[in-house]
Amino acid sequence: MTSRAVFRALMGFYLLVFFAYLFGPLVIMGITAFNTSAYPQIMPFEGFTLDWFGVLWNDKDMIYGLKNSLWIGLLVVLVSVPVGFAGAIVMTQVYDRARAFYYLVVVSPVLTPGVIIGISTVVFWRQTTQATGLKFIYDGTVLTVLAQSSFISAYTMLIFLARLARFDRTLDEAALDLGATRAQVFRHVLIPFMAPAIGSAAVIAFLSSFENYNTTTFAILADKTLTTVLAGRVRQGTTPALSALAVAVVAVTVAGAILYELLKRREAARAEARAEAAHRAEVEELNAGPVAA
Repeated sequence: MTSRAVFRALMGFYLLVFFAYLFGPLVIMGITAFNTSAYPQIMPFEGFTLDWFGVLWNDKDMIYGLKNSLWIGLLVVLVSVPVGFAGAIVMTQVYDRARAFYYLVVVSPVLTPGVIIGISTVVFWRQTTQATGLKFIYDGTVLTVLAQSSFISAYTMLIFLARLARFDRTLDEAALDLGATRAQVFRHVLIPFMAPAIGSAAVIAFLSSFENYNTTTFAILADKTLTTVLAGRVRQGTTPALSALAVAVVAVTVAGAILYELLKRREAARAEARAEAAHRAEVEELNAGPVAA
């Protein structure tokens, strides 16, 4: 046996342990969703069934929490993406001396525990609504959107900053020299360049909101989301219906990733075809030579 063979064996063992640690719980949970046993277990496998998906579908609390989580996630995206985008643009415009302090202020919500954000949001807006009479703000959904957006906006801002670091400022100046207004430069130059970052920030914001628990459990008040419903169910004892929910979430996530990859490859193929057609037309024009007068 050579040292190279030993190295390969150790590397293979490491990868096996790593992926078992990473995907083992998901695999076991997925198997329990199809076992007829009333308790989530893989051994003994008493029989194949899809009944737990039906139990999940008929669980009104779970479906209500899921709808609430989806609605709150959409609202958080609508708030966090523009706020994060604006914060990133301001970061590029402030003086160098103030930039470090500004960065510390806008990123500080990321470093704040979610429990603190949830409690402080409830206390602040309760006092504000009592003073102003705007009672519609003191609502579980509204407070959760405000609380989650306060730190998810910082996530999105970091994504926009990474994209803006590669932005060529001469494009702005060229557009302004050609007579474009600031609004036209923003719409026709900056937004197309930032489009990939906007999509990434929206996905990150939605997923961060959907799975959040620490902040949501305080800000949601008497209402409920999927995570708060799940936490309550787990305290009472888990069932295979929760495994069925995990399988459904993983299936939707994988389907979305595959769809995104297919669309991305199709767009890349179209762009390559357009570039090739343009190059071919340019070569044909050069080969044709100058047109006689």
